[in-house]
Amino acid sequence: MNDAQNNINSNINQQLNNIHTQNANNTNQVPISNQIRTDFSDRNNNAKNVKLTRYKYKVKDQTGKIIESYFDAENKIDVESFLLNKSYEIISIQEDKLSTSLGLTLSNKKMNAKELNFFLTQLSTYVKSGIPLLDSMEILSRQVKNKSTQMLYRKIVFELSRGVTFSNCLEKQGKVFPKMLINMLKTSEMTGDLTGVLDDMAAYYKRQDSNRKQIINAMTYPSVLLIFAVAVLTFVITYVVPQFTSMYESAGSTLPKITITIINISSYITKNWYIILLTIIAIVVTFTFLYRSSKKVKYITQYIIMHIPVVKEIIKYNQLVTFTSTFATLIKHDVFITDSMDILSKITDNEIYKELIDSAISNLGKGNGVSVAFKGKWAFPETAYEMLYTGEKTGKLGEMMTHVSEFYQEEQTNIIARLKSLVEPIMIVMLAVLVGVILLAVVVPMFDIYSKII
Repeated sequence: MNDAQNNINSNINQQLNNIHTQNANNTNQVPISNQIRTDFSDRNNNAKNVKLTRYKYKVKDQTGKIIESYFDAENKIDVESFLLNKSYEIISIQEDKLSTSLGLTLSNKKMNAKELNFFLTQLSTYVKSGIPLLDSMEILSRQVKNKSTQMLYRKIVFELSRGVTFSNCLEKQGKVFPKMLINMLKTSEMTGDLTGVLDDMAAYYKRQDSNRKQIINAMTYPSVLLIFAVAVLTFVITYVVPQFTSMYESAGSTLPKITITIINISSYITKNWYIILLTIIAIVVTFTFLYRSSKKVKYITQYIIMHIPVVKEIIKYNQLVTFTSTFATLIKHDVFITDSMDILSKITDNEIYKELIDSAISNLGKGNGVSVAFKGKWAFPETAYEMLYTGEKTGKLGEMMTHVSEFYQEEQTNIIARLKSLVEPIMIVMLAVLVGVILLAVVVPMFDIYSKII
């Protein structure tokens, strides 16, 4: 791990030297603080948490075909307007109280990174082809197979047909679309660069999805092996050991301490398995509740995990990639630094990084640079800090953050690959040792019984 960190330091320091050389003669670079930006803070965001109701409608189309479906809207009039705009003959519109009460409306279903990437990529392709935005959304609504997503796109088409801006259309869908995407689209509406923003955000969510998959892949294999190991040990303790215990009792043989210990453990688990199971469930539920409701518990848990060998590097690199790639995207679209920090604080779920970002916001308010908050922090590598500091001083913060993101994305991929190669033999050895000790404790007394028979 030290060799890997040394390689990181060497490579990034080389990049820093190249950057300093490239900027040595550049005296006309505009400081990043002087660039024109759009305010993206939530305090200036007029978004409302719109409460949607699900309506079930029955209509007849122009060919006489009867169509039954659902539509989420603020009120019944919106549903009627949508259906009439489609030239449907309305037969009935009824509120689906069960779906609404269960929270099945679109406003409660967030799009994940993979879905956002596909949506933005497809939309950008159509718009680049010269198809108007309204028609592009109409095409998407016809192509998608998922009924819920189809309903969402049709709702957006309806809002667009009423003259609502695209960003406001997405904003009115509740929590479906991230605020960051909505704010970026607001900027594109002011600059006229819709396809550019769509492409950039599609690439951003593609990176997020790739990063998420890497973490899942890293944790899936060890989790499967751990479950398998627990299953094997449970079988041996609760089934195999009791079979030999009854044999030892009938033979009246003298048992070694290790065998007595294993038998006692087996007997306790067999008799009290329901108490053990309920205790485990209670602990998991209590911890989950505390983790979600208490920032202190969450902070302590994340702090401990981020100090576990190998795992700490994966978590740290994951947070770095998310932070730097998002920061680079925001800076590229001229988002003010304080608002970028505010958005970054809301995106991350890691309390340690939230604390760093909040410190950066506080420093910015005092007139200091953003890099000051990250200097000498264990959760933020020195090399990443140097890149952040250099970008801030040279006015190329977005470019520097992109370099850091790409570099640590590759390092994370390499670490996960090494982790996979190490986990399998380690887990196999651990399982073999545990099962071996149990079986040895069970088999040793058999020699005593055999010697008495002889």
